[in-house]
Amino acid sequence: MNATAVIRKKKKWWQSYAIWFILPAFVLYTLFVMIPTFNSIYLSFTSWDGISENVRYIGFDNFKEIWESPRVHNALTNTIIVAVSLVLLENVVALVLAILVDQVRWFRNLFRSIFYFPVLMSGIIMGFIWMIILNYNFGVVNQLLDMTGLSAIKTDWLGNPDFALLSIILSTVWKASGYYMIIYLAGLQGIPQELLEAASIDGAGKWKQFRHVTFPLLAGATTVCVMLSMINSLKLFDQIAVMTNGGPGFATETLTYIIYKVAFGEGRQGFGTALAIVLFILILIISLIQIRLLRKREVEM
Repeated sequence: MNATAVIRKKKKWWQSYAIWFILPAFVLYTLFVMIPTFNSIYLSFTSWDGISENVRYIGFDNFKEIWESPRVHNALTNTIIVAVSLVLLENVVALVLAILVDQVRWFRNLFRSIFYFPVLMSGIIMGFIWMIILNYNFGVVNQLLDMTGLSAIKTDWLGNPDFALLSIILSTVWKASGYYMIIYLAGLQGIPQELLEAASIDGAGKWKQFRHVTFPLLAGATTVCVMLSMINSLKLFDQIAVMTNGGPGFATETLTYIIYKVAFGEGRQGFGTALAIVLFILILIISLIQIRLLRKREVEM
């Protein structure tokens, strides 16, 4: 048997080096992801309280309650408001910051670090910081309103149902925009300067250069940032738990937070798991639609 025949000899599966590299990760993924996922699907059809051994099968009753529950409808509305607002604001702010940092000649890395710093903080710490900033009695926001003669605008930003959700959205934009700024900045630095110079020679101003050259060439970065911001906004939890605890009333409850509240606070693990399944399906559908639309835009560009 020559050397070529030996190389072409079919190996048994356990003789492949790739199997032994993949196997540990596959075992861990199966134990900690796949098995809990299938177990969650089963629990979503039960009335389990999360503690007792009594797991009673109730069919689609949990999903029927989700369909009819005004509280879940309110949480879904809040989730959509938060998701749409964060996707728009985070990407606009991140793109503006990336353009500004890209134009800076001196201390570019310093400004990049300053804008990225909030990303390094956990959502819990960020929530406590903004609770202090928005405090009615000694918060920075109300103190500035007093100093500028706008005391009539003062309010309890986290205790007022009209402003609580807005406060969470704006604080989250402050925290997350730096992350997407880095992605946009990488895209900006990959744009050939010759194209911008050619557009300038043809008489295009800064706005036209951005609209017809820069923004179309950022299609790939836009796809990544929009996808990430949408997924992260749909599962926003830390800020809500710290800043408002879902209140006042149910004004800031989202699907993610109501899952935690129902499953662990009210002892309805089965119903909470059913809500988690619904949220997973919602994120999956939205992600697939986004990928299709954004990929189509990349091809057109």
